[in-house]
Amino acid sequence: MALVEVEHLSKRFVAKRSLWGRALRHVHAVEDVSLYVKEGETLSLVGESGCGKSTLGRCILRLHEPTSGSVKFRGIEITKLPPRELRTLRREMQIIFQDPHGSLNPRMTVRQTLAEPLRVHGIVTSKGEEEDRVAELMRRVGLRPELMNRYPHEFSGGQKQRIGIARALTVSPKFIVADEPISALDVSIQAQIVNLMRDLQEELGLSYLFIAHDLAIVEYLSHRVAVMYLGRIVEEAAARDLYREPKHPYTQALLSAAPVPDPKREKKRLVLAGDVPSPLAPPPGCAFHPRCPIAQRGLCDVERPELRPIGEGRRVACHLAR
Repeated sequence: MALVEVEHLSKRFVAKRSLWGRALRHVHAVEDVSLYVKEGETLSLVGESGCGKSTLGRCILRLHEPTSGSVKFRGIEITKLPPRELRTLRREMQIIFQDPHGSLNPRMTVRQTLAEPLRVHGIVTSKGEEEDRVAELMRRVGLRPELMNRYPHEFSGGQKQRIGIARALTVSPKFIVADEPISALDVSIQAQIVNLMRDLQEELGLSYLFIAHDLAIVEYLSHRVAVMYLGRIVEEAAARDLYREPKHPYTQALLSAAPVPDPKREKKRLVLAGDVPSPLAPPPGCAFHPRCPIAQRGLCDVERPELRPIGEGRRVACHLAR
């Protein structure tokens, strides 16, 4: 059984209200998304900026309340859980934020940052136990425990993200949403953080929903990959299969844009026409059809494709994909 199951999840934000408070326009941030994450695996979510990846991750954790749909954790429907029961469940579901500089309270030391969830959830009962637990967490993410009384501004960006990872681990979760955890870091530091996350997964049996832009990192870290476009999943497959033979035209364009480390090797680019449509007014039919090089009039601009199975363990939302 999957650890996390998401079915037909949608999230709309009000973009404009009338003078009387009635919603007039909505931003379609996430639209009818279904996916799952198994225990001990990494499902990566990729796509252009603004396609709804972070919103989806936050809806799964109920940091945003979904407009509709279902989210189950270990078979428990969490979208309707009352606050007291949800608080108990939060010990098993955590998030690593994108910005290591903005996600830490500048007025709290590392010790205070890591000790707060320990106290809130009743994991420690004494100052000595608290200090031992904080020291253990810091060692686990590669930081020296003697630095626990320092403030965030005294650390580098990579060290701050290690603190963010340690904070997510304080309550011993089983599922972590990693919301672009390396995008704000130097390239040399990114590899260290990704390797740390991979080691923690093997050691602790963690499951990740890994949100990212860097396709090379995604290939290295992922078991499965879901590609998102304008709030919808357009392709989902095992990482090896998706990188070897992408089926959806948007996935093909994304992979063709990824840089190749060998300067002598030429790579054919699939350049998309136009811009991403506005989520305020998604196009009819397939949302990708205004930019798709193989779109057919009378089909792609009229009928919206649903995710359908193609081969073993792969789903594609495209009328023409085979």
